[in-house]
Amino acid sequence: MLIAAPTDINSALTDWQSPMGLPEFARIDNGDFAAAFAAALPAHLAEIDAIAGDPSAPTFENTIVALERAGEMYERVSGIFWNLSSANTNDTLQALERELSPELSRHHSTIMMNADLFARIDTLYWDRASLGLDGEAVRVLELTWKAFVRAGAQLGAGDQKRLAEINERLASLGTAFAQNVLADESAYALVLRTEDDLAGLPDFLIWSMAAAAEERGHDGNHAVTLSRSIIEPFLTFSTRRDLREEAFRAWIARGEGPGEKDNRPIVAEMVRLRAEKAALLGYESFAHFKLDNTMAKTPEVVRGLLETVWEKACGRAMEEADDLAALIAAEGYNHSVAPWDWRHYAEKQRAARFDLNEAELKPYLQLEKMIEAAFDTANRLFGISFRRHTNVETYHPDVRVFEVLDTDGARIAVFLADYFARPSKRSGAWMSSFQYQHRIAGEAGDESQIPIVVNVMNFAKAAAGAPVLITMDDARTLFHEFGHALHGMLSDVTYPSISGTSVSRDFVELPSQLYEHWLTVTDVLQRFAVHHETGEPMPAALLEKLRAAEKFNKGFANVEFTSSALVDMAFHALDPAAAADLDPVAFQAEILAGLDMPAEIVMRHATPHFAHLFAGDGYSAGYYSYMWSGVLDADAFGAFTDAGDPFDSETAQRLKQNIYASGGSMDPEDAYVAFRGKLPSVDALLEKEGLA
Repeated sequence: MLIAAPTDINSALTDWQSPMGLPEFARIDNGDFAAAFAAALPAHLAEIDAIAGDPSAPTFENTIVALERAGEMYERVSGIFWNLSSANTNDTLQALERELSPELSRHHSTIMMNADLFARIDTLYWDRASLGLDGEAVRVLELTWKAFVRAGAQLGAGDQKRLAEINERLASLGTAFAQNVLADESAYALVLRTEDDLAGLPDFLIWSMAAAAEERGHDGNHAVTLSRSIIEPFLTFSTRRDLREEAFRAWIARGEGPGEKDNRPIVAEMVRLRAEKAALLGYESFAHFKLDNTMAKTPEVVRGLLETVWEKACGRAMEEADDLAALIAAEGYNHSVAPWDWRHYAEKQRAARFDLNEAELKPYLQLEKMIEAAFDTANRLFGISFRRHTNVETYHPDVRVFEVLDTDGARIAVFLADYFARPSKRSGAWMSSFQYQHRIAGEAGDESQIPIVVNVMNFAKAAAGAPVLITMDDARTLFHEFGHALHGMLSDVTYPSISGTSVSRDFVELPSQLYEHWLTVTDVLQRFAVHHETGEPMPAALLEKLRAAEKFNKGFANVEFTSSALVDMAFHALDPAAAADLDPVAFQAEILAGLDMPAEIVMRHATPHFAHLFAGDGYSAGYYSYMWSGVLDADAFGAFTDAGDPFDSETAQRLKQNIYASGGSMDPEDAYVAFRGKLPSVDALLEKEGLA
């Protein structure tokens, strides 16, 4: 437990004096965070107590706005710590993370279960129609009230105590889950030592594997790591079936390490505690609890969407599997299509059917040019520009810093970009923030704070002097995460709690998934998909082949995803009795068997490393959100198609105002209708995925 607050905290954690308002990372030591949190937490609680104990009658200003402004020191220290613990961690940070997770959960419970504070909020909530508030303020008041209720503010003392204990334990378990997965990913390397081990691999992958081997102390060799930027192309191109199987089995076994590194008992306890938490709060299941404040509203609606896609995806996947089996037989082999075969033979099938392969595409997909494409697209849509600063220190030498400017040249945001894989970084790709946009900063509460946003990815580095070439999937990931970043950077709201990506979970993926559409706009590819040696743009014939193959292998992709989402919903639909004594892997197998899961395909995220669900609470009972937002984004891009121009200025302005800039200031359905004029149906998604 953190002890009494010291006074000698490192000011670099709280007073950000680096250019563009960034922290002075060089002045921050890993050991500084414990003292900073020990000071920040009681300072935050003192502010909360002052609001709760205010002798004046509650007003929106002295209660809600005061609550919005409270905890600045805590927010700053947290902003640095949690970004580092994900993107550049070490033993010291991980030890503190394990200590902090339950402590911060207790801190949150103390605030959300403060009876005097909730009484003030409750009074304002029931009087909200007479307070003369604008729409944004009413929205903040309503969301604040609901957040307190969902955190147990209306429970009796005994139930509040138990809920706080559950939350504390869940926080510790989520941290352990994430650290176990990272340990497995960091420790693994399949070292390839002979030319035969490299059979079938293209040069770009060999270069990346050489760099990965060198980073892990295997100079002169090549390493298959569990970074998607290496493992997926290895499974695609390697002609060594034995090595594909070995690497694949390690990839899907993350989180199943021995002893304390085994995530299976962690998952079992988390599912049980979540079910108990939901029951305490009066919900039928944790899925009902999580979905109550989303667009979907209920598990039944989510399952309806998932099952519609599942049925069509399975049918398509079986057709695809038959095609791959025929290809294997034509090569003279008699083995069935195993999961470690699928990517390899699918790539061959795509090459045969469309005269297209990843090795042909990749020379045109330079990381630097794709970054430029993402920036240029934002400029053409929203009028913003990006100015790189190379003399600003960051938390790692790989991190780039950009000043984001509006059409008048005024700074509206700072963007950090951290593109390359390393052992100190968890896998995957994400957007996060060091600080959020709002307009109640300063002592008088009348100043604006610009957002500081970061994109983190795990692309493989190239050999020294060689360009970093990425796959089409990597390029989509870059555009996807940059769409999230724009959601944070273009935010234009008054209050921090509704800033940027602070929207319902099944709406937050709309800005990111929608932005992916611009990657394949003809003009964008012709300008930025240029050959790394000749500078020539992607040939029209290759572009046409790429378009023709857009819906190839979509059965596989949708089975991978939808099976994961259905297992997520099944775990979190359990009541406390059903969740007791759960064997997570057996339960996963039972659900998949009930779905008739194709043997040739595995879940995109097996339960022991399903970080979306168990490395915290973010996407638990919410993995479906990518598909829900997929319904929205497939329809949303249609607004530009209808306008006849992917950069139509009037449509882009509506998009910016109602989707990217509005944060959580509007109900998601209202925001979407304000942009598009109507709500979409699932048909647009099925058409996009080739499943109609």
